[in-house]
Amino acid sequence: QLIVSVPSLDTAVCAAETRKFNEAVGALDICTTAVVSMDLPFASAKFCSTEGIDNLSVGSDYVDKDFGKAYGVLMSDNKLKGLLARAVFVVNRSGEIVYKEIVPEVTEEPNYEDVLEAIK
Repeated sequence: QLIVSVPSLDTAVCAAETRKFNEAVGALDICTTAVVSMDLPFASAKFCSTEGIDNLSVGSDYVDKDFGKAYGVLMSDNKLKGLLARAVFVVNRSGEIVYKEIVPEVTEEPNYEDVLEAIK
């Protein structure tokens, strides 16, 4: 399973990242993929329909922030406080995280090659 954490699908970097993972996981067809953000569900659904995102699912952590707290990606000390950090997790069939990347600068994209290699 691939879990992608982004601050908001309504930003250029997050949108580009989601489109790239949608294309990559569609081509591989070997894992389920979820993108989690703080966007409201209707905004996420609109993004997916507008962008043709159909190889992954999107989820909102807006209400309780449970995902952000559990995975340690809830930002708490900068101007984006309360949003999710840009991060990627690969979880194996036993439920163990076998790859984790928390992108140090929220305006940068993750290392796609490393993530896709970890999936394989």
